Amino acid sequence: MKAFRIFGIALCSMLLLAACGQKKKEVAQAPLVDPNAKPLVKLAKVVEEPVAQIQVYSATIVGEIKNNIAPSAPGRISRIKVEVGDNVRKGQILVEMDETTLSQQEMQLKNLETEFNRIDQLYKVGGVSKSEWDNVNLQLEVARKSFQTLKENTRLESPIDGVVTARNYDNGDLYSGQAILVVQKIAPVKITINVSEQYYSRVKKGDEVTIELDAYPGETFTGKVSLIYPTVDAMTHTFPVEINVANSDQKLRPGMFARATLNLGTLNHVVVPDLAIEKRSGSGDRFVYVYNNGKVSYNKVELGQRLGDRYELISGVPNGAQVVIAGQAKLADGKEVEVEK
Repeated sequence: MKAFRIFGIALCSMLLLAACGQKKKEVAQAPLVDPNAKPLVKLAKVVEEPVAQIQVYSATIVGEIKNNIAPSAPGRISRIKVEVGDNVRKGQILVEMDETTLSQQEMQLKNLETEFNRIDQLYKVGGVSKSEWDNVNLQLEVARKSFQTLKENTRLESPIDGVVTARNYDNGDLYSGQAILVVQKIAPVKITINVSEQYYSRVKKGDEVTIELDAYPGETFTGKVSLIYPTVDAMTHTFPVEINVANSDQKLRPGMFARATLNLGTLNHVVVPDLAIEKRSGSGDRFVYVYNNGKVSYNKVELGQRLGDRYELISGVPNGAQVVIAGQAKLADGKEVEVEK
């Protein structure tokens, strides 16, 4: 038994030594890597081509008109006659404020009208002077305007046909500054998007815009450019564009998230394989390596749209250039390279 155990140990030792010898032989036979060898790269030639300028913008739907319903001075709210979601007409009374002051003002106005009528009769027969008549007439006109203003701030009307979208008080509350109601016109609705200044000359009033909403997946709506702002923001280099959507069925509601798609025609831009695009760590800049006369150069690029497995470039690479699409890991600006055949 002891002899068998010694034999097993000896056999294992022989196998281990044989394996180590084979490994050394393999290492000795492995080819040496030349540290001065040029990196091997694969290239692709790029050319300009017409690229449809389809731009998608995110925005929030708002009513075409938004009115805050509130009196001009604090007062007690007697009755709110509508609820959120109600459709209202222009001129419809929405809120009635406490009418105590209005009643007092109305009584004063009637007294002034009676006094004016008396003075007017006397003036016609020469019983009072023109200055006395003018004085009473002026008082009457001031009282009438004051009463009308107070009336408008006691019985609050809707200035538009629309929908009540907010209510901030209950009957009996004291109005303290925040709008009592908010009324919005939602047929049509509008959205505002910020478009890059490079497209300023391409956006025209009346252009059709496709609208998609998360609330109605798979359904599209059509809007039209209704307003183009005349200035460009110096910080973002964008300009606001307003889009109106008819919304005759009132499916679109203020506050909904929307995506607006504009077709801005075509532009000739260089298109490169997505394999050529590299991201610079730290800055996030995008760049490609351009090959020329045995060397590569670092070219910062401005990306446009992704087109399947390619990218549109706004700038950074000239038409007809050759760009590296494989082997970028060992490259640097000005590095000599070997091109894969």
